[in-house]
Amino acid sequence: MLTGIEVAFIGGDARQLEVIQKLSELDATITLIGFDNLQQNYNGMTKVDMKEDVLAGKDIVILPAVGTDDQGKVESIFSKSEMILEEQHIAKLPSHAKVYTGMAKPYLKKLCSQYGIDVIELFERDDVAIYNSIPTAEGAIMMAIQNTDFTIHGSESMVLGFGRTGITMARSLQGLGAHVLVGVRRPEHYARAAEMGFTPFYIKDLYERVANIDLLFNTIPTMIVTAQVITNIPHRVVIIDLASRPGGTDFRFAEKRGIKAILAPGLPGIVAPKSAGRIIANTLCQLIEEDLIKRDGAQ
Repeated sequence: MLTGIEVAFIGGDARQLEVIQKLSELDATITLIGFDNLQQNYNGMTKVDMKEDVLAGKDIVILPAVGTDDQGKVESIFSKSEMILEEQHIAKLPSHAKVYTGMAKPYLKKLCSQYGIDVIELFERDDVAIYNSIPTAEGAIMMAIQNTDFTIHGSESMVLGFGRTGITMARSLQGLGAHVLVGVRRPEHYARAAEMGFTPFYIKDLYERVANIDLLFNTIPTMIVTAQVITNIPHRVVIIDLASRPGGTDFRFAEKRGIKAILAPGLPGIVAPKSAGRIIANTLCQLIEEDLIKRDGAQ
């Protein structure tokens, strides 16, 4: 139980509603910031504006998937008001407070480090990333179906990267009957991809390997699908880039060549916000409870 724990939610999307519900069930005291247009009413919760002392005395601050932008702006689909997380807000937090987010940009990390406040990036955790790869793969397949005139079954589908998202993406395509090519950099990934029944190749050979594909799914967050590579991609191909912004594809050149290329980060929150929210909620509660046990043991 989280009785007596003060939690502040700042902005976010539909995923946050699952987290709010979970923490409310555990009896946390909850303050909602940037939820003024939220139609759903929660008993015992307080909606407030982004005032200077809004985080005073809070034990936990929960930010959206991308905590802030490079200027401190926090996005919220539940408010039209602009919210900027500034030094004056973080300065009001007690020293034991924790800030939780999906991923933190340098602005947020620097701001919190000035006051010794820990920032926990949930999307850096293997468990969260693996669970999130499921709605990501489902969303990517949905987009592929919507943007093609052929079946995934029997297609030549390429996945770039064999990490947490790449593995789930490749297995999902394979399950639908696609012939799956997997681009890797490391020999152990090459071996594992071969063992799982995929056709592995090294990224250095990407230019040659794209010549006969139908679909390309990229999970590598660096420029990998370059203009040179795109010159060898058939016009029928749809590129779905799952890497975080700005992605790993030369979108300008793809458009110039008439190849459809879609940047699709954050699919879990778009296609399955309830499931994605439960993933975050369960992990958050586990981490908060573990932190409370450590804090009580240290006293």
